[in-house]
Amino acid sequence: MNSCLAKALAKCRTLCAGEGRSRCRCSAHSFVLCFIFLGAALPRSYAVTSYNVSLANPEHHLVQVQMILPEGSRERELQLPVWNALYQIRNFSQYVNWIRAKDRAGRALAIRSINDSCWHIDGAEQGAIVEYEISADSPGPFGAQLNTHHAFFNLAQILMYPVDARNQPMLVRFDQLPQSWHVATPLAADADNRYSAETYDRLVDSPVELGSFQESDFDESGAHYRVIIDAEPGDYDAEAIAAMLHKIVAAATAWMNDRPFTSYMFIYHFPHGPAGGGMEHSYSTAISLNADVVARNPDMLASVTAHEFFHLWNVKRIRPQTLEPVDYTKENFTRALWFSEGCTSTAADFIQLRAGLLDERRFEQELAADIGELQRRPAHLLQSAEQSSLDAWLEGYPYYRRPERSISYYNKGELLGILLDLYLREESHGKTSLREVFQWMNLNYAKKGRFFPDSDGVREAAEAVSHADLASFFKKYVAGTDEISWDDFFRVIGLHLVETTNPVADAGFTASRNFDAPMIVTAITPGGPAELVGLQVGDTILEINGSPPGQDSAESVSALAPGDTLTMKIMSRRDGQRELKWKIRSREEVSYDLKDLDNVTRGQRTARAAWLKGESQNPTEQ
Repeated sequence: MNSCLAKALAKCRTLCAGEGRSRCRCSAHSFVLCFIFLGAALPRSYAVTSYNVSLANPEHHLVQVQMILPEGSRERELQLPVWNALYQIRNFSQYVNWIRAKDRAGRALAIRSINDSCWHIDGAEQGAIVEYEISADSPGPFGAQLNTHHAFFNLAQILMYPVDARNQPMLVRFDQLPQSWHVATPLAADADNRYSAETYDRLVDSPVELGSFQESDFDESGAHYRVIIDAEPGDYDAEAIAAMLHKIVAAATAWMNDRPFTSYMFIYHFPHGPAGGGMEHSYSTAISLNADVVARNPDMLASVTAHEFFHLWNVKRIRPQTLEPVDYTKENFTRALWFSEGCTSTAADFIQLRAGLLDERRFEQELAADIGELQRRPAHLLQSAEQSSLDAWLEGYPYYRRPERSISYYNKGELLGILLDLYLREESHGKTSLREVFQWMNLNYAKKGRFFPDSDGVREAAEAVSHADLASFFKKYVAGTDEISWDDFFRVIGLHLVETTNPVADAGFTASRNFDAPMIVTAITPGGPAELVGLQVGDTILEINGSPPGQDSAESVSALAPGDTLTMKIMSRRDGQRELKWKIRSREEVSYDLKDLDNVTRGQRTARAAWLKGESQNPTEQ
């Protein structure tokens, strides 16, 4: 072993002691770049795969990729992932226009398809150069897009990987950028603007924004934060966003008593077209929200940000075993998304409460609304939280999203996080909460480089911190579909659930959209006004009353009252683009609210105060 290698590995061991192998953050810097800077020869087992990504054709959304394979086996296989970011098979090879290969001397190598997303090369023992062209025009945090305005890449959607070298070092460089464009990514760059990662997984867990974006950085509690914003200047307030972020990162790291990074990046997009959601990464997040929606509801930005930031622990480090190792060639099934996604929303609410970005009344109102969302879906009696997690791969299909077919693991998972928190408080007499569950899992799984065994791992953690038997809770509410006795849980904090029946606007149809995809009509009330004006199942909704549609039809018509006129632009499969108008009818709907019990005790008020901080009670206050 030469001295450079010895020094690099020694530095890696020092910096990453106690992190676990899967947590090693420094290998790309202290190992790969060490050889690059000194020009040393890498051992074959540590050979680097490098990519040059050309942005020379933004007008047509075409990306040219040159992939340089080091010497190795004569026969190599290249794989382009079939999924990334979303739990949906999207098969990115559909966008590959052509692919070719040659050796280092420029002689053509035989390359053929093994299947629709994998290619075989022969004659690559001395290394090879693979070139291909791929279209990138999928906007939002779950996509890859190149246009004349900017580029945003989830790299798994444009970069193939050598199957035999996925766990070896990677380099990527972006070429032929417009003169005013810059690059923002959590990856580290060398002097030649090459970005390094210790493995392909680490590389594609690092989104890239390229363009004339606005950047504002800040430091908080010993860490550096980069804030990248791609939007019209009048559509955001950079100082307000920075102030919000200060509060969120301080509250979250204090709540977890942990900060597993020294630098973290927020990437924001605020387009005027369809947008909604965020994508988590280990050292960054990418968030896309419609600019008009953010202007009307600025609290949404804090909510999405808190959720995505907390993911750096839950799902990226506190990770289900069923999602490891990632298999990019097929669905990765897990029963734990109710915890990894839903309970992340629970934690995000507590973080916003602690940060002063969410007050008690709004928190309780939103919680009651979430209960209503679950109760109004008939499928809550048929599909468990675990089954909903397992069925996540069906979310891209409009029929699956209908209320009689499925529930959301986000929705029920968030509610289960609240119920588990309340149950632990009662069983432990206020000494334990959901916070201790997350901290236990962080110490016993994430910090040790281990992955938790789905729901059994969550139960193990909850029982470890509370010393209570949670078998019945998990059987009935996590694995099962028992009706939830809400008041039995809320009683410990002096609240109860109140049901009322009120007339609400009925648009006569149901529609939803798959993240950044268009909104699709999934059901129509027979004989209703929507059917009478010609709306059909499968139609695409372009606008509702002059604005882009929200995530679902209920959200989009929530501000309307019975008798109001609904104007909708649609793309009909039969008649092309049309404008439809009709008057909204009314229907009876059960709504929910959380109210004080008639006689709230001092103990219940003390428990509620701790609950609203997301922390256990001080034993002296009981």
